[in-house]
Amino acid sequence: MYIYKPLLFFQKHGYYVCQRIAERLGIRAKVVRTSFMYLTFVTVGFGFALYLFLAFWIRIKDLVYTKRSSVFDL
Repeated sequence: MYIYKPLLFFQKHGYYVCQRIAERLGIRAKVVRTSFMYLTFVTVGFGFALYLFLAFWIRIKDLVYTKRSSVFDL
């Protein structure tokens, strides 16, 4: 009910942007919309992969560089 009004607004204006880009490039609007969807999935996947890589790197760094409280902990 309340979600449909903003959804329709963003669909209308979002599709209009894709249509304008398609007219400017001389291609179909469907191709532009599909490209944006694929680009969104790729970038979200890249962000998740980057997150996993950084988590792994921090874990390895913590294992290698442990903080020692005194000289006698060797």
